[in-house]
Amino acid sequence: MLRAVIIDDEPNAVGLLSLRLTQNCPHIDVVATCTNSQKGVQAILDHRPELVFLDIEMPQMNGFEVLEAVAGVPFSLVFVTAYDKFALKAFRYSAVDYLLKPIDTQELIQAVQRVEKSQKTVPEQIEHLKGQLSSQAKNLPDRIALPYQNGVAFVHLKDILYCESDDNYTKFYLADGQPYLATKSLRDIQELLEERDFLRVHRQYLINLNHIKKFVKGEGNYLVMSNMQAIPVSRTQKDRLMERFGWL
Repeated sequence: MLRAVIIDDEPNAVGLLSLRLTQNCPHIDVVATCTNSQKGVQAILDHRPELVFLDIEMPQMNGFEVLEAVAGVPFSLVFVTAYDKFALKAFRYSAVDYLLKPIDTQELIQAVQRVEKSQKTVPEQIEHLKGQLSSQAKNLPDRIALPYQNGVAFVHLKDILYCESDDNYTKFYLADGQPYLATKSLRDIQELLEERDFLRVHRQYLINLNHIKKFVKGEGNYLVMSNMQAIPVSRTQKDRLMERFGWL
């Protein structure tokens, strides 16, 4: 059983989330529900839960202030939020899990499953997220948080050469030669990075367009990356690659 605390200033939201956890995630033991952020802080300190569901916009103390008040208590965190599309992208770049109000049951189940496989949320993830949410320009970040087996790595996008699918995981190959096996599928990574200078050129590969050295045509089209690694280009993706570069 995983002990969980729910903190949200909306009583109906708290009740509904607690009910859905009982119905769909019986291995989650909700040890406290709080509609007051200060009582939520005390509940975390008293119960030391493994999982906290936390609203962000609350009176008295917002979600980030709650986290500051319980700094040092390790737990996995799922934000419950009604933020807009840009903000949700910031959550994903920071590798912080979230549920969008109104909560979808299947998304709740998937969030709990991700928590069971992941490490505890670390302060650097929260600081990264706060920085993105407070950005008035709403620019996408230059770094991405990569959850991996031993924790979370923060990597500059310009340093990523390419990503390779490994079932439900993704291998990241960086300019310094340091590899990371992130606990995200390549499809998840593609959704984040294709708005930047990245392109899925093959079912196995997502590449950084800025690290292409040359494109070799033939029966088996392939790219040579800046580390001299050859990356295959599928026939269906060749036209997209040509379009991105304006090649003839």
